[in-house]
Amino acid sequence: MFTWWGRAVVRFRWLVLVAGLLVMVAGGSWGLGVFDRLSSGGFEDPTSEASRTRAAIEATFGDQSVDFLLLYSRPDATVDQPALRDPVVAATARLRAQPQVDQVVSYYDAPPGSPATAQLAPLASQDRHATYVTVRLRVADEDGKSAAYAEVRDIAEAGGGVETTAGGVVAFQKQVTERTIDDLFRAEIFSLPVLLLLLLLIFGGLVAASTPLLIGGLAVLGSFVTIRLLTAVIDISIFSINVITLIGMGMAIDYALFMVSRFREEMDAGRDVADAVARTVATAGRTIMVSGLTIALALASLLIFPQPFLKSMGLGGMSAVLVAMLGALTVLPALLAVLGPKINALRAPTPWRRRLTVDRPVTSGVWARIAHSVMRRPALYAIGVTAVLLALAIPVFRMSWGGFDERIMPVGTEARVASERIKAEFPGGSTDPIVAFVAGAQPAELSGYVSALRALPQVTGAQVTQTTEQATLVSVSYAGEPTSVRAQELVDEVRAVDAPAGAKVLVGGRTANDVDLLDSLRVHLPWMAALMAAATLVLLFLAFGSILLPIKAVLMNLISIGASFGVIVWGFQDGHLADLLGFTATGTIEPTNPIIMLAVLFGLATDYEVFLLSRVREEWDATGDNTAAVARGLQHTGRIITAAALLLILVVAGFAGGSITMIKMVGVGMIVAILVDATLVRIILVPATMRLLGRWNWWAPGPMSRFYDRFGIRESDGEREPAPADPELARV
Repeated sequence: MFTWWGRAVVRFRWLVLVAGLLVMVAGGSWGLGVFDRLSSGGFEDPTSEASRTRAAIEATFGDQSVDFLLLYSRPDATVDQPALRDPVVAATARLRAQPQVDQVVSYYDAPPGSPATAQLAPLASQDRHATYVTVRLRVADEDGKSAAYAEVRDIAEAGGGVETTAGGVVAFQKQVTERTIDDLFRAEIFSLPVLLLLLLLIFGGLVAASTPLLIGGLAVLGSFVTIRLLTAVIDISIFSINVITLIGMGMAIDYALFMVSRFREEMDAGRDVADAVARTVATAGRTIMVSGLTIALALASLLIFPQPFLKSMGLGGMSAVLVAMLGALTVLPALLAVLGPKINALRAPTPWRRRLTVDRPVTSGVWARIAHSVMRRPALYAIGVTAVLLALAIPVFRMSWGGFDERIMPVGTEARVASERIKAEFPGGSTDPIVAFVAGAQPAELSGYVSALRALPQVTGAQVTQTTEQATLVSVSYAGEPTSVRAQELVDEVRAVDAPAGAKVLVGGRTANDVDLLDSLRVHLPWMAALMAAATLVLLFLAFGSILLPIKAVLMNLISIGASFGVIVWGFQDGHLADLLGFTATGTIEPTNPIIMLAVLFGLATDYEVFLLSRVREEWDATGDNTAAVARGLQHTGRIITAAALLLILVVAGFAGGSITMIKMVGVGMIVAILVDATLVRIILVPATMRLLGRWNWWAPGPMSRFYDRFGIRESDGEREPAPADPELARV
């Protein structure tokens, strides 16, 4: 099939190239409009108690949310003096006149001495030099709120020497979105020139070096088109853009590196252009398909979670890897068919090109010697590397989960400044209380319920804030951060308080959302893991006809990912990397980040496994010698895997250097995982375990073996010419 596909691409090469160009044009024009359609929320499970609490409150009392707040301060005036009061009153009057604004609550809304003054007193700072105003917008959806906030933000400036700082949910989300987009373009500007330089050194020629970037651009722009189409039916997170760029560019570079290297190898073997393309697609193309499908299925595991954020990350990643795979199987072979020997044009005059070039097909060399060294002492190497990886993974056992807040942005960011000042300078110190919606309670029972809430440890106050004949809203304040572990425990304690007789209680709020998110992840995570493992086992069996190799691949993936997570806990939760990377450690890990990393890293680890084992299987089919097959396979792919890892690390480094802690953490975790996987695992642990297993590497029960013979995704079509004898490869 793949030989036929390669010849079909050669025949219709110009049509394929025009189609690829049209996709890139569409992505660069219409597709870029996706940035205006992305969401910064989507972290809630719509069926959770916190979500049901919010829905009940809105149905009974109307929208009670505070979309954003404005902190006004002046060090030389107090809230009671005209120098601070008059500009704030004028600013709030302008806000109330805007059609986008539904409600504005200010310290100055009640005359001095009136009963309402006490309720508004927390809006003035303890030193009386600052006050904040809460604003609720009329629109309900997140995109509409973001647009409305942008329209009224400048109107809210007080002027007259009064400093104005915007904070709250919508302001925070808007600022995160802007910084994410800025970080994305900064990463691309940094990485693309360096990528081209490294590709030039690796391939030794400008034409060959340009092909991975071309396929990478196709993958990213094509994914933008796909994601914009998806925004018509589902909310897509702004953070998915980072995943699209990272995976799309990274996988495209990997696939192009593998495909171009094999094409040049086939051309050097004396094949004409058409045969070289067909042979390349039949071998490297099949490997790329197996890799792409495996990574896509690993990312598809994110779709089982009910949170729109995780779903959108899965869809974005799947789109990127599938477009990269299709581009590598269509546009790239068509381009190779057009270029032919010109793929080697514009050679770089570097004296070390021979040493760096990845596609020199030799039967012995440094990688083969490494394989021999490992396979002479396989047990020693396997135990040693496993011990190192398990040691790196030890911190995982003390991973502590917590939500994220304004501290994911750099110090001095506007929304963060507003949040920190309110917590430090104002009575109560928080705008995120735990809320209890009580339906059907009598006054006497309700009073006892509120008293029980006040008696809980860490609770600083509990009071009725809204009431009707059918329902009551109780606000529970507490000390500390709403994202802390202690705040999460307090949510459980509030929910454990007995409801008033005959009443029904729902508990919600920001911290309750975090608690429900964790509960949802715990329920769905085993299913995600099962789906990833099953997809990997099935695809690797179809690719290599072995039962043991897929199982070993899953186990090694988990060990290498565990090592990466251990570094994340040490560096981000414990804060050991805070000064170096410029972020604020919170003592917890936001739980959706490791979930995303698990899906991405599992797919990437399998990618390198497929690259190596595909060539080993090809050599095994040709020689029947397990030791020689492993050595030859590593010799052919060791340089490619190392080069691919180096280039992917460069792509990821742009994200690790971003300004948002969540993205920074994913970048660092991926760098660690790629380093571990491309060195300790693929170069040492895989050869060691394959030497220990011997012929059992390729064993499968009779019925499964016959199934593979008939339906397997083989690495080569027909019989491969026997490899020349190499005495060095026969010795272990």
